[in-house]
Amino acid sequence: MSGKGMHYYASGNTAKGFYNLFESNMQGLENIYLLKGGPHTLKSSMIKKLADTWTEQGYYTERIHSSSDNDSLAGLIIPALQFGIFDTSTSPISEVHYVDFEAALDKAKLKAMHTEWQELHAKISETFQAAYDCFADGLHIHDYLEDIYIKEMDFNKANQVTDELIQEILLDKKSNNENAIIRHRFFGASTPAGVVDFIPSITDGLTKRYFIKGRAGSGKSTLLKKVVSTSKERGFDIEVYHCGFDPKSVDMVVIRELSVCLFDSTDPHEYFPERKGDEIVDLYKLTITPGTDEKYESDIIYYTKSYKQRMKDGIAHLKKAKSLNDQLEAMYMDAVDFSVIDEMDIAINREIAKLAKNS
Repeated sequence: MSGKGMHYYASGNTAKGFYNLFESNMQGLENIYLLKGGPHTLKSSMIKKLADTWTEQGYYTERIHSSSDNDSLAGLIIPALQFGIFDTSTSPISEVHYVDFEAALDKAKLKAMHTEWQELHAKISETFQAAYDCFADGLHIHDYLEDIYIKEMDFNKANQVTDELIQEILLDKKSNNENAIIRHRFFGASTPAGVVDFIPSITDGLTKRYFIKGRAGSGKSTLLKKVVSTSKERGFDIEVYHCGFDPKSVDMVVIRELSVCLFDSTDPHEYFPERKGDEIVDLYKLTITPGTDEKYESDIIYYTKSYKQRMKDGIAHLKKAKSLNDQLEAMYMDAVDFSVIDEMDIAINREIAKLAKNS
């Protein structure tokens, strides 16, 4: 029997630089493996094989994707086994298992390529920084766009809409959880192939989906943050999905215990209702002065075009960084003893099988 799964990101290339949320998603896991050293290609390959194997065994899996390589995975969680394996160097708990890929590398071959390796690393770092600078410029321009709508907002109406929505979702409901667990993630990311999201995967099976519409600065993130705060007070476990452009903003909240989610359904992750239970909440219509789009049309067009261009420029740098990293990965792969990798893979599968047997 094949299981199901969910896809998301735990890190992103943002206007605030590289943003890492891995530790938040390790909460509740008792068996954590951290992959270190060696080429990312090999680590991703191992994670993919494990994900495929245990999904086929019927387990629900969470596949964490890499925002820097569209074909790579950066992590896997099997919730039922409290198991996680990640291509990252940090963990919120001290008792973790490290898998060192350096053990599979021919040190002599790597030493011979040391100078070229260093030069490539430097170029990759510079290229990523160029992408982050573009995204930061874009965010700065986006702020001007937000200012237009903020000064035309009816804040009393915005608060009323938020309060009514929270009341509709939560009523007088409370969870039996002693402590709410909040997991921070990204549902989408700026990648070498453009902006990608996993909203359909994340919201699959949820009974109620609220599509939050509006403009920049129309209060979408503020509304979602208030939902997070109230849900936490009521003891519900929450998935908080941050904006892949500005990680200080929130783009989605999922309360699985209530089978409900709310998300920013605007460009570049615009969706429309397609199943029973889907509902639009349009903050532009509900809270912004009618005619605002027309009143500031020329400024809106200018700022929108400008910030989107900086986003395109940033993604172009991510694409270049991926090309450079592919060269670096090729150097690594030439020095790999794959029999050692196979042994690692077998050992980890054996440990997961023990967990499955005892669960």
